[in-house]
This record gives sequence, C-alpha cells and structure tokens, in this order.
Amino acid sequence: MISPLKEAMFYRRLPSGDVRCGLCAHRCLIAADKTGFCRVRQNIGGVLYSLNYGFVSSEAIDPVEKKPLHHFLPGTTTYSLGTFGCNFKCLHCQNHRLSQPGDNIYAAMEKGSGLNRFGEIVTPEEVVNRALLLDSKSISFTYNEPTVWYEFVYDTAVLAKERGLYVILVTNGYMTPEALDFLAPYIDVYRVDLKSFSNDFYENVALARLDPVTASAAQAKKAGLFVETVTLLIPGKNDGTAESEALASFISHNLGNETPVHLTAFRPHFKMNDSPPAAAALLESRRSLFTAAGLLYVYVGNVESDFQNTWCPNCGCLLISRRYHFGENDGLERRGNDFVCVDCGEKIPIFYPFNDGGF
Repeated sequence: MISPLKEAMFYRRLPSGDVRCGLCAHRCLIAADKTGFCRVRQNIGGVLYSLNYGFVSSEAIDPVEKKPLHHFLPGTTTYSLGTFGCNFKCLHCQNHRLSQPGDNIYAAMEKGSGLNRFGEIVTPEEVVNRALLLDSKSISFTYNEPTVWYEFVYDTAVLAKERGLYVILVTNGYMTPEALDFLAPYIDVYRVDLKSFSNDFYENVALARLDPVTASAAQAKKAGLFVETVTLLIPGKNDGTAESEALASFISHNLGNETPVHLTAFRPHFKMNDSPPAAAALLESRRSLFTAAGLLYVYVGNVESDFQNTWCPNCGCLLISRRYHFGENDGLERRGNDFVCVDCGEKIPIFYPFNDGGF
C-alpha cells in the first residue's frame, strides 16, 4: 500500500512560507496548510504535496471512440482511470462528483483514512499490468482532469511507454508549458476540450481563461502529439456563428485541417439544469461552418447523426461507421503504414500501427 501524499512537481518555495504552484495556468500562490484551486495540492510546512497520488476513483475498459477519439487506434479498447479534483469549476460538469466533490472526500485523502469508501490506491505498476492483462492497447487518463494528479500520470506514463502501451490524456488543456513539455515525450494523445472561443465563457462558466488552453493545444501539436478536439455546444452560451467560425479558424491554422474535431450536444446537468439541450440540427448547422473553414473530419456527438461516421473528404465514401462508440472499418484499405479510401485512394490520417488483422 502506498500513500496518496507525494511531494509535488513544478512549484517554488517562497521566503514567506507560501509556495507558488507551476503546474497549471492558475499558478496558485498557496499559503501554509492551504490547498490550491484544484483542492488536491496542499502546502504542508512549505512543501507542496499532491494529495491524490495513485488514488483511483474510477476505472473502466472503454472503446477508445468513447474518449472521443476517432482517428487513434480505432476499434480498440483503452484502460481508463481517473481520480478526484479539477482545475476548472465548470457549471455543467458531467463528472462533478469527481471533479468537484465535497469536503468529506478531501478530508479522507488528507488523513489517509476512509479511502475504501471512495476508491483505492494503486501503483503505476498495477495500472500498467491491468491494462496489459485486459488486452488494452492504451491507457487513458480521464473522468477528471489528469493535470491535477500529474505526478502519478507522469510515473505511469513513463512505465507504460517502456511496456509498449500508448498513453492518452483527456484534458481541459490548462497545463503550463513547462509541465506539458516535461510530460510530452511519454504521452501520445492530447485529446483537448476547447470549451468555447470566448474568454468570457471560460471566466464565467469554468473560472478559467481561454488563452492558456489554445496555447497548450498548439504546443501539443508542435510537440508531435496526436490531437483531437472536443467542443460541447450549449445553446445560447457558446454556439454563436461568429464564435464557431473563429474556433474553426483557430483549429485550421494552428492544429491543421486534418485535426479530428468533435462537436457534442449539451444536456442539462449540474448547475446548468435550466439550460436547453442542444439539438442535432444545431450541431449539424455548426458543423457546416467548420467544414467551410477547410476542416476535413468534423464529427457530431451525443445525438443521432450520420456525422458520427468518417467519410472520405475527397469522394464521400463511407470509411468508418460507428455505433455505441465502436468503430468498424467499412471503406479503408491498408497500404504499408497508411490507410487509404478504397474508392479513390485518398490517404486518411488513421493511427493504427499494428499488423494484427484487427482494424
């Protein structure tokens, strides 16, 4: 059994006894015995500690398409796990019991007692062994923001790479440049939420800022990570025509036209129960703005739509059909390490390096 208490990475001790956290863009100044914005990093005697190292609140074997990822290891499963805490406070969070839990959970973690009520403590070795035993091709850090248990993510990712597993980060993109730079060699996918292209939305809905998110997405792309983006469309909040066009332009110019983009439908939840749900017609209308900007792979999610599938951007052939989060090869042919459309030969950016007769 290990302790969830571990000295944090990326912080500075100050003469006052305060510490300055450098892990996410909040860069919290944390007084003695206090925690940062995320509530899981605490200043104890002038040393910043992570309170949740190895503390797993949720785990599952998921189809990778559920992350959602449509162009990375399609048709495979990913060993998914998360902890508690977040560096956002989204009013509509679907996992708010994990990201914004009550004080009782933090008290249990800080005291090292009562943990079995809320989860279990595991080692990086146990996580990697579970993924291999369950025949997953990858490990996904998801369910809550992986940045807030960075130390455990880093240790696990290093070991996973040694054992031949791919590593996926499902993130809000608020990691600092120095933290992302240090982690990047050991992860493969940066599946980033672009919640809006409005700083006002970020400030009022997530208690965060837009610029660090767009900067980290561009940094991840430059570092050679596989990037897919997700935007949850909330009627009247972030679905305006001008905002959608601006977001599409950012993705096209900074991440590339082949970047898979997911537009997903909002459902009333948490502190936004009074907001209307997003209809398929809205998502498909906004999708047309993204394709008009030159983006080739724009998907619609959380509603019934043919745009959950992958179509050839050159000839329109159905390439991958998806149902219940599972992808099935309908029109792709493998040529060496590349996948091409069977009808026209267009090269499709699909990452699946295995010669195992699978996808």
